[in-house]
Amino acid sequence: MDTTPLSEYMDVVISEDRLSAIIQFNQKEFQCTADELEEFLRQNGIKFGINKEVLALIAKEKDKSIYNRVTVANGIAPKDGEDGFIKYLFNLEEEKKPIVQEDGRVDFREVLSLNNVRKGQLIAERFPATDGKDGMTVTGQTIPGKKGKDTHFKIGKNVVADEKKMRLYATIDGLVALTENDRINVFPVYEVNGDVDYNIGNIDFVGTVVVRGNVLSGFRIKASGDIRVIGGVEGAELYADGSIEITSGILGGNKGLVKAKKNVKCSFIQDANVEAGEDIIVNQSILHSRIRAGRNVICQGSKGLIVGGVIQAGQQVTARVIGNSTSTPTTIEVGVRPDLRNELSELRAKVKELTENADKTDKALTLLDQMANAGQLTPDRMAMRIRLSSTKRQTAEELGRLRERMLEIEKSLEDASHSKVEVIHTIHPGSKIVIGRYTRFIKDPVKHVTFRLTDGEVGMISN
Repeated sequence: MDTTPLSEYMDVVISEDRLSAIIQFNQKEFQCTADELEEFLRQNGIKFGINKEVLALIAKEKDKSIYNRVTVANGIAPKDGEDGFIKYLFNLEEEKKPIVQEDGRVDFREVLSLNNVRKGQLIAERFPATDGKDGMTVTGQTIPGKKGKDTHFKIGKNVVADEKKMRLYATIDGLVALTENDRINVFPVYEVNGDVDYNIGNIDFVGTVVVRGNVLSGFRIKASGDIRVIGGVEGAELYADGSIEITSGILGGNKGLVKAKKNVKCSFIQDANVEAGEDIIVNQSILHSRIRAGRNVICQGSKGLIVGGVIQAGQQVTARVIGNSTSTPTTIEVGVRPDLRNELSELRAKVKELTENADKTDKALTLLDQMANAGQLTPDRMAMRIRLSSTKRQTAEELGRLRERMLEIEKSLEDASHSKVEVIHTIHPGSKIVIGRYTRFIKDPVKHVTFRLTDGEVGMISN
């Protein structure tokens, strides 16, 4: 009877992730039973997932196993839980596509399909993250499954959550709308049945403003929600925390400003200043204007023309035609986020202020600690010590959050690799393309081209 230990004929190899075990056989012939193989595995630390059918096959067909590597045990990989999510009972993300008529005008009638809500009505439900499912290594150790990432309501104006923070309700009748940072609000709607003129005056409203007419030069509308103009805008000032939609266009006369924290949509822009935190979408043309978009400028309707002025976008500019045959200077800049640069400057000032305050707090705490060690701490000073300790902790947390945001902004300002300028039809001489820190002047007409950063310069790629 062969009493040679099985270790002379084979080795057990455990994978790096400990989710599988392999027997590596050498050239020697051997005799063993499936039970002996299983005991050999257990002696080598394999406690879970042993495949007894494979062991029986090895014991039965030993000759076929020589020189081979055979998987004899498998663990169970852990499974991560699902992330929590919020289900809105209103379609707040819908992209309304205007109807382009034969004469090129844009029909924005769909913008009047508002998300109206009654007081006490359910707006959204929150579904929590689920737990992960644990795994098991072949050596018998548990591999914890990660719990999904939870989410929470970003509560805005005129909404309230239940005690368990699982449901969100309206506290007034009004319009459900998402504003900056996806805060959910219910805004009452203010309607003007005509022009914004001397009969109406300036409007400053905590909600959504609908103008069923034109906004004349010199007037101002400020809205905490959206602004919708069923007409045109002259050299006026429009400010919205949400989006601005204009059925006709903006004829600014180099006066006024149209500024939205989310999107601006209209038919045309001429001699105007327009800014959007996200996208500016124009159907017909952008002429001799200064345009700033945090994300994209899209001008690709039946004309899709950009001529003159300066167009700045954080990510992308798309147009059918850029410039004209008379070489009107037209500047297109992408990878530009002036709002982020301003925020970075404010963050640096805030970090400096908090750091100085933290130093003062540390010095005061050091003095109070010395007094405590000497037994000289009065009740008032003890209370001050507790308050300062709490302030120190809160300041450290705030500094950590601010520095994290600063790093995020600095990284995004440096990276223009995903920015582009897309020309659907033609770009004319006199146009200038700027991507990040790099510039390219257009000297000859070019058709169907996209400009991107390539090897440290503004390159052209055919569409």
